[in-house]
Amino acid sequence: MPSRKKSFAFLIAVLLALPVVAFASEGDGDNDHGPTKHVLLISIDGMHAVDFENCAQNNTCPHLAALATHGVTYTRASAAKPSDSFPGLTNIVTGGTPKTHGAFYDLAFDRSLAPPAASTGNGLLKGDCTPGVFPGTTTEFEEGTEFDQTQLNGGAPGAGITDGSWRSIDPAKLPRDPGHGCAPVYPWNFIRTNTVFGVIHAAGLRTAWSDKHGTYASVSGPTGTAIPSNVDDYYSPEINSNVINLPGVKTPEGFDCSGIAGPANPTFQYVDTFKAVQCYDTLKVQAVLNWIKGRTHLGTSKAPVPTLFGMNFQAVSVGQKLIRFGVKGGYTDNAATPTAPMLDEIQFVDASIGQMVEELTDQHLLDSTIIIITAKHGQSPIDTHQVNKFKSTSPAHLLHAFLRPSTDPTGPNVGPTEDDSSLLWLADSSQTQDAVNILETNAPADGVGEIFYNSSVTTMFNSPQTDPRTPDIIVQPNVGIIYSTSGKKQAEHGGFAHDDTNVMMLVSKPDLSAKRVTTGVETSQVAPTILRALGLEVNALQAVQIEGTQVLPALFNGNH
Repeated sequence: MPSRKKSFAFLIAVLLALPVVAFASEGDGDNDHGPTKHVLLISIDGMHAVDFENCAQNNTCPHLAALATHGVTYTRASAAKPSDSFPGLTNIVTGGTPKTHGAFYDLAFDRSLAPPAASTGNGLLKGDCTPGVFPGTTTEFEEGTEFDQTQLNGGAPGAGITDGSWRSIDPAKLPRDPGHGCAPVYPWNFIRTNTVFGVIHAAGLRTAWSDKHGTYASVSGPTGTAIPSNVDDYYSPEINSNVINLPGVKTPEGFDCSGIAGPANPTFQYVDTFKAVQCYDTLKVQAVLNWIKGRTHLGTSKAPVPTLFGMNFQAVSVGQKLIRFGVKGGYTDNAATPTAPMLDEIQFVDASIGQMVEELTDQHLLDSTIIIITAKHGQSPIDTHQVNKFKSTSPAHLLHAFLRPSTDPTGPNVGPTEDDSSLLWLADSSQTQDAVNILETNAPADGVGEIFYNSSVTTMFNSPQTDPRTPDIIVQPNVGIIYSTSGKKQAEHGGFAHDDTNVMMLVSKPDLSAKRVTTGVETSQVAPTILRALGLEVNALQAVQIEGTQVLPALFNGNH
């Protein structure tokens, strides 16, 4: 462990010592569209490229289709690998990948950190922390770290009932850093590189973002403090909270959210029904509309219109996954023909984006605003006939003896993460080959598609011998396999499969001509593209320097 710790410390020292400008890109600092003063960034979580293709052709997303008539559509955009929301969002805002920014999953493992001082709401047990001793711990950056994850405001002290924010985070439930006196590691400081929010904020410009958990204030990037100060206005009503009635809230299609809460049921959350999640997303849509109007997220105070602002939508992701009272979302075939509930979610998102465009127009901001629409992740499988749920024979189950420290063989596993892929951090990395041998022996029966370890891991990420966050083994199962027994779920994300990673991407501005780009691009290219559009230095992003991330093609230097 000491040698791994020192090697990783050297890696970080090199990373932080890089100059602000490591290489020059043609035309950096220019804005070839004319004046761009604002960027509206939207993640429609789960939205595949084929979803947009279908709805645009069938006229079921007219607002998105209209944006494409003066924008560039990228049909082969790839989300993060692993395709979890946490690395997915972090790729978008840093310009890098988990190799550099260090976010592998919202529930992952770090061999250099120690457990939280208090057990989390999702069951991560508290543990000891001794300065200078690095035991390793599961790292949780989701709703379980909040003061009260059952509340829409996350239990944030003194907050209004709908006013969730980073203040809902209970620092006692965060992993701790033995290298810094066992201080809690806030999610924005967990990210190893700066973000586009940090660069724009440092330029004296205003930023705002809305997402599903308090921990996703990680978009701020490192501040070295307990405050994500690179995001001037952060709004995060908790998606996994219990549903409450929302008087005065209506979706853009007119659904009244004042009676959305059913009979008292502590397990009835916003992700549990097709309409409840629309009501939830509408709260964030209202925040975006307030920002466009020059107000704070609840509309209670005046504030400058942010230079960079936006939100994520949950509706499509829930629509893809959910089976509720016998009603299935998702798709009817492998061509992504949506079921009626699924189509309703897409149309809700489209109408919401239409409201944003209308407000930008009313405030005379549309011509000076670039709108970037993509997704943190896709969802797999599109064809729900392929769903096959495994749990008792998942890779983590097969390798349970390798995941528990020999000093505590009855204790909790060392950080396996399984959705529709399996990320495995072994208690002893020297046993990797033995563990892989077991997986290969059981592969035919357990649906194992690909196994990444040793060199096949280091082609994508840092070596687990030098980076305390890199998994020892990554298992990509055959398409359709989900490591869950939930009766409410028929799809998942997190893996490397095409359905997980091929996401929608559209960049729109009134002075762009319609164009389709069919060569591959990455969601990590969004961050440098934002800076380029605003006339800021692309290479101010550390991950761009390290990974050589390019701006998105067909946008600049007269290519429109």
